[in-house]
Amino acid sequence: MFMAASSAPSPLYIVYQQAWHFSATTLTAVFAVYVLGLIASLLVLGALSDHIGRRPVLASAVALEAVALVLFFVAGDVSVLFLARLVQGVATGAATTTLAAALVDLNPPHRPGRAGVVNGVAPVGGLAVGALGCGALVEFAPAPTHLVFALLLAGMVLAGLIVVTMPETSARRPGGIRSLVPRLGVPARLRPDFFALIPIMVASWSLGGLYLSLGPSVAAGVFGLTNHFVGGLVVTLLCATGALTTFVLRSRPAGQVLRAAAPLLVAGLVLTLAAMATGSIALGIVGTIVAGIGFGAAALAIFGTMGRISAPSERGELFAVAYVVSYLAFSVPAVAAGLAATSFGLRPTAIVYAGVLVLVAAAASVIGQVRARR
Repeated sequence: MFMAASSAPSPLYIVYQQAWHFSATTLTAVFAVYVLGLIASLLVLGALSDHIGRRPVLASAVALEAVALVLFFVAGDVSVLFLARLVQGVATGAATTTLAAALVDLNPPHRPGRAGVVNGVAPVGGLAVGALGCGALVEFAPAPTHLVFALLLAGMVLAGLIVVTMPETSARRPGGIRSLVPRLGVPARLRPDFFALIPIMVASWSLGGLYLSLGPSVAAGVFGLTNHFVGGLVVTLLCATGALTTFVLRSRPAGQVLRAAAPLLVAGLVLTLAAMATGSIALGIVGTIVAGIGFGAAALAIFGTMGRISAPSERGELFAVAYVVSYLAFSVPAVAAGLAATSFGLRPTAIVYAGVLVLVAAAASVIGQVRARR
């Protein structure tokens, strides 16, 4: 639900842009302010559930997300849109790391990899559902900027009821106030494994940032696909493929999946680059699907590895660090792309962005192969 709500505005950005006449720079700034709130939330609240329990943090996040959805519903200009995205970012940051840790806590002993699968599938699947559902509502249903947020608000009420009935999975321990002091740290024993994951985090999440911020605009401006449902489908094609891949590969060893993820990202990005250079829609679809497979494989391997190497008392903070790295990769390049698109045009910006990601993903592939040999 949280991730569906976070991707729902993507197909609406063009609608807002046409109604309120703002530039691509403003569009990506609206996208980025969400990530700013999310990262601030991760830094301040990332380890809080390790001290006061998972349920209080989740309940607060659900309530704050509901406030954000109300702001989206009443938004009449860009300023309210900025505020809604900021509040939504704070809520999603608080929920994301807590949900990831709670799922690992609840993992049944007879299925040791299940938490990694759910942590990989649910966020990416939620992004797919939110983008596709919103795109369909914008194109085919009345009140395009209102109905989707009313439905998401109803979903958040259901989420609140689930939180009330779920068991607490983390014992209270002192240090809750002290944990609010922003800090990033990974226990020394986990650093080699964690640092080795950073290149694939950057490559996969930067790809997601490109699709969620500029994907519908690229579909319209580069390929001439102006249908709002198709705009949402662009995001969904990447994310749904990723979610399906995570599920299909769930029984594979995390190391094996990790070594396959980066080459798949490279192949998908190369095909997408060729599609943007030639204007081939079919090639763009194939490239997005291949990149989505790499995207899903990366999510499974990253979360599976972190869940396996960490102790319960370390998970909240470890996942917070991972999400800070991921969302910086998700947002900073996308904002730079928005600025560049305003100055140099959408097509050349998207081509350069994808080209840089090819290099990052190739570096991640090399690192993975070297570590495998060692």
